[in-house]
Parts: sequence; C-alpha cells; structure tokens
Amino acid sequence: MSAPLEPTTLSIEGMTCSSCVNTVEKALNSVNGVRATVNFATETAHILAPAEMNAKDFIKIVEKAGYSATLVTDVQSITLHSKKSARALFFASIFAIPAVLLSMIMSWHHQVDMWIHEGLDYFGLAHPLYSPTAWAVIALSAPVVIFVAYPIHKAALRNLFHPTMDNLISMGSLAAFGWSIYANSTGVGDVYTEVAAGVIFFVILGRYLETRAKAKASNALSSLLALGSKEVTTIRGSFPLIVSIDQLQIGDEFEVRPGDRIATDGIVVSGESSIDNSMLTGESRPVEVGPGSHVIGASLNHNGRLIVRATRIGSDTELARITSMVITAQGTKAPIQRLADRISAVFVPIVTVLAIGTFSGWYFTGSSLTKSISIAITVLVIACPCALGLATPVALLVASGRGALRGIVIRQPRTLEVARKVDTVLFDKTGTLTEGVMNVQQSTVTLDAGKPLGTSYGSILNEANILASALAIESLDSHPVALSIAKYAESNRADKFEVQDFSVTPGVGAAGRVRIGELSPVVLIGSPIAVARSSTVFHPAIKSAIEQGEADGFTVAVLAWDGVALAVFAVGDQLKNNAAQTVSSLRSRGITPWLVTGDSSQVAANVATAVGIDSAYVVSHASPETKLEIVQRLKFEGHTVLMIGDGINDAAALTASDLSMAMGTGTDTAINSADITLMQTGLENVVEALKLSTKTIKIIRLNMGWALIYNVIGLPIAAAGLLTPLYAAAAMAASSVLVVTNSLRIK
Repeated sequence: MSAPLEPTTLSIEGMTCSSCVNTVEKALNSVNGVRATVNFATETAHILAPAEMNAKDFIKIVEKAGYSATLVTDVQSITLHSKKSARALFFASIFAIPAVLLSMIMSWHHQVDMWIHEGLDYFGLAHPLYSPTAWAVIALSAPVVIFVAYPIHKAALRNLFHPTMDNLISMGSLAAFGWSIYANSTGVGDVYTEVAAGVIFFVILGRYLETRAKAKASNALSSLLALGSKEVTTIRGSFPLIVSIDQLQIGDEFEVRPGDRIATDGIVVSGESSIDNSMLTGESRPVEVGPGSHVIGASLNHNGRLIVRATRIGSDTELARITSMVITAQGTKAPIQRLADRISAVFVPIVTVLAIGTFSGWYFTGSSLTKSISIAITVLVIACPCALGLATPVALLVASGRGALRGIVIRQPRTLEVARKVDTVLFDKTGTLTEGVMNVQQSTVTLDAGKPLGTSYGSILNEANILASALAIESLDSHPVALSIAKYAESNRADKFEVQDFSVTPGVGAAGRVRIGELSPVVLIGSPIAVARSSTVFHPAIKSAIEQGEADGFTVAVLAWDGVALAVFAVGDQLKNNAAQTVSSLRSRGITPWLVTGDSSQVAANVATAVGIDSAYVVSHASPETKLEIVQRLKFEGHTVLMIGDGINDAAALTASDLSMAMGTGTDTAINSADITLMQTGLENVVEALKLSTKTIKIIRLNMGWALIYNVIGLPIAAAGLLTPLYAAAAMAASSVLVVTNSLRIK
C-alpha cells in the first residue's frame, strides 16, 4: 500500500500566460511521486507529494524553473498581485501615452522637426541625425521598454528554451525599439518606437484588467476567508478576556454577543438565540439554538447572548474545511483545461516560427525592411495566448466560489463536465431524502380508552397529564424512540412528574410509577406487542392508530396506565420539505430517480411514494455492497450515474459513481468520498449544482471558442499586413479581458 500524499500550496510569482503554467507544472511533476497542478487564475500551485518532501524542496524547483514561490500556510495569504499591476500601469501610461500621441500627429511631428532644423541653421549648429521629434519619442519610450517591461524581458530570458508569451512580447518590443534607434540614426526607414511603448502599455493594461477581473472572480472565496474571526472573548474564571483566535483551545468557553460571528465550531453551554448559517450552508432561514445545540464557526448570532464551548479549532473547523475544499478544487484541472494547456504548450514556438517566416516572406518578395519587421512584430503581438490560458481557470474560479457561497462545495472540477450528462440519480434515504432524526410523526391520545381505570382517575385523566407521564418515563431512557417521545412531550409544554421504581427492558420498553396528584399509576411505554401482554384489550381508536403507524412504516410505541392503553406514538424519520420538489425537478431534466436504502421494504415504499419515485426503482434492505453493485451495473448499461448520500455505508457507491454529492451534515467519510458537498440540510441545491455545472461548461466552451477563433482570424490578418503592432496589442489585451469578463457571468 502506497504512503498517503501530503498537500502543499504555493503562491507562484512571475507567471504571465498558460505557457508559464506548463513550465512550472512540468518542473514539479518531473520529481518522482509528485502530482502538481498550477492555476493561472489564482497564481497558485497545488502539490501532492510524499511526506518526506517539504515546501522548501518545491520552492527550489520552482525557482530553478525561473519563477519565485512562497508557501501558503494560510489560505488567507493567497492574494492577487493587483498593486504591482497598478504601479506598472501608472508608469507605463506616463511615458507611453505621450509617445504614442507624438507619433500619431504626423503633420505636427514634421512641423516641429522643421522648426528645430531652422533654429539650428540660424545658430550655425549641426542637425541631429534624422528626426529630432523621433528622438523625443524614443526617449519617452525608453523607460517603458527598458524599466517597466524589465520583468517581461527577464521572464523571456529565463524561458528562452521553453518560450512563453513573454518571449513574444519581449522580442516584439525590443525589435521595434532597436530598429527605431537604427532607423533614426541612419535615416533608412520609419521609426516604430511608439509601437514598442504601446505594445508594453497594452500588455500591462490587459494584465491589470485581468488582475482586477480575477479578483472579482475570487470574491466569493474572499468572502469565505473574511468570515473567520480574528479575536474571541473567552470566559476564563469569572472574567471575560479578549484573546487572539490562535490562542483558543478545544474545551475553552467563549462569549458570542448579538451581532457577532461565532468564533469557532462548538456546543452552546448557555443562552438561546437564532443563528444565520447562510454564508456557510446557503440556508436562508435562521436556526434556533440553545444549550446543547451545535453551532458552526463564522455563523452570525442574531439576538441572544451565547456561551459556547469550542469543539473544533483552526484547520478542523467547518469553515476551514469548506475553504480548503474550494482551494483544492480551484487548483485541480478539468479535462477541458488540460486541452487548453496542451495547445498553449506548442503555440508559442509555432508563432515564433510563423513570425520569422512572415518576415522572410515579405522581405524576400520585395518589401522594405521596415515593413517586414513591422508585420513580423504584429504577428508576435497578436498571437499571445493569454485568452486561451484564462478561458478555463477563471470560469472554474468563479463557479467554485459562487457555489461555496450557496452551500455547494465543488471538490473536483472534472465533475462540471460530467454533471450535464447525468441521466440517473440514486438517493440514499436516511439523512438524504429524510431528516435523519427520529421524531414523533403521529400521536393519538384517547381519553375514552381510560374508562377501565375507574372513576378515581377522573380527576387526573387528561391529555396534558398523559403527555407529562410520557415525558417523566421517556426522559429517563436513552433509546432514540424514547428520546423522541420525550422531546415531543416537552415541546407540548408537558410538566415533568416524579418517577419511582423506574426500569427498562430492552426490546420491550420502559416502566415506572409516576406521581400525578394524589395518585401514582404504573406507566408503561413500549412496543404494541409488549404492552398488549400486560394490558386490557386495546380500545378501537388505539388499534386504529397502531395499524396506521405501522402501515406508514413508523416505529410505534403504546403508553398505558395501570394496564390500560391510553396513547399511541408513531416515531420515524421525517421527509425533507423539498424532497418531492427536488425529485420532480430532476425528472423534468430527464433524470431517472432511484431510492436505494438499507431500511425495510415498507418504509422504502412509503418514502418513494411520498417523493414521487416509481416502485420499479426502489431497492430496500440494501447493504453498502448492494449500493455499489447497483452503481456499477447502471454504469455498465451506459448510464451516467449521480449518487447522493450521507453515511459511511454510502462511501463506496459515492466513489464508484460518475458524479457524487454528499450532504454536509453527513459523515466525514461520505463527504471525503464525494465530488460535491451540499452544505444545506435540504435538497434544493442538488438541482442548483447541476445548473451551475451546466452553465460553467457553457461559459468555458464559449471562452475556448473565442480564444481559438481570435487567433485563427487574427494571425492571418496580421501576417497579411492588415494590422499595425499597436492595434494588435490592443486586440490581444481586449481578448483576455473579454474572456475573464465573460466568466464573471456565472455569478
């Protein structure tokens, strides 16, 4: 058995296009045992490697490839380099815009040259070589080409043997700048210095706009990161103390005031309030909490003061887990993205050869050296594959961030492509279609059945006292059915009476003598068969309630006083409010729903009928092996299978299915086995996840189509001499920004 791989995330600096991504990926993946993916949109590398390797090893590998890297120890340290982009754009615009304007106003340009020559003649001074104004343009362009573009030239030099977009820009700008100095010194041709400055300006403008757009794309993730508390008010001794969140330990109690966010996951010790979990689970309705309630860190406390005991801290919290899954998903590549990377890997060398061929073709067929160089530069500039490299990762960045804010955590981007093909969905029952919690679903209290007790009980025989006696007995029992009955009685504001001689018989029920006023009846609560053995004949209303509860697939308990049955409680799991609507929506999308459960056939049939699943697609008494076999059989028959579950017994089927979703309230095993985690308790996000997947793939394909069409159309136009380098730079920048902006439509 191979050793588990440890994850590491690095922030990469210096990448400018998808070719850079390929370079870094190849360097990291060349190490035995390492699996790495690099995300151009977030400028990060996500690495899985044996535990004996550490971040320093990976940083050295990245630096050897020509880039710089830092370890991301906290997901909040992943940042986009917008400040550097803004600074570079500021200096580029100061010099490039005047240079371009000077060159564009040709008549004024020549007039100034004439005035300068006349002035020099008047004082008997020698003329400067060729155009004085051109030297001014060269002087304005020099800071842009030499200093502002220095990172581009540096990247081009280090990537000399595996060319990237920087090589194209560097060659184009330096060729234009060098030629202009030569041409103005000798007077042999036109000056293209403003082209060099303009190309750099548009490239930097494009990168700045990309950075801004990528920052917007990551807003959803940033919102998650911003939820984490920095400080917490702990209760140590009798005084509250404000400490850094890093100092909080498991078991510490802390205060949460109205309007504050809960510092970390925990259990409410005291106080009552309503909690807003919407930013984590997408659940819009406030959740009422009190002593014993579990609360999630980063949830918003509405109206009451709470004291919470920390149960999970740091990277173990729900917020950290969600964020980690989103970061990992954004660092993982979908198959469609790998296609773009393969195209980009060979694109730059091909374009370089094409530019040389274009220059040769024009020059050796009689065109001037100036014109031939200009056209070759245009080919180099317009072909930069920025849009192709951004087409997929930015869309995935937006989709995963948007999904996370709506309670849909996408763990595997590949699932986005699978989702639109799903034609069969398998539902687990408990915790998926149902709430997964035992509650009293039906209750019947029949006072007429109490006549055999005699007139002495008339003073206490009422529904309130019957429920109170149920609470008194069942609150002493730990069985799930007993706890649900006690909870039901308590919710009906039943009093709690004193109990004597309490006893529990496994498989039968619980009994005790309950003090009610002056009387102390023996109260027995148990299965109908057990109670029938020690009771009088059941009243018809009691019989009817038992039959109805059992027919509905519930667990039935009967309450008797002194051998007389007075009440029936039908206990079972409740359907989620939106279960039927979700199944109906899936049907309308052409997806066939199945119910595969380990529960009895009667319960399975009742649930299937309630939510609208045909009996032909219901499997009961299903073991984990059975669920796995069904998934494998359906896949073998050519179906694309979506499995939705929440338990350990669903893990194998979740892993084997084409697409899997786990309920966020489920087990860690199920969540770790699934492609998508649904943080809401309801099922409405099942359809939302499929819609998000479909929309994202449409956006990606539109982006890819535009990026490819842009180059297919632009390259021949540039090679034909129908574009200037300046317009080519503007078109290249606009193409990248268009792709990123289009991806934002997912929001």
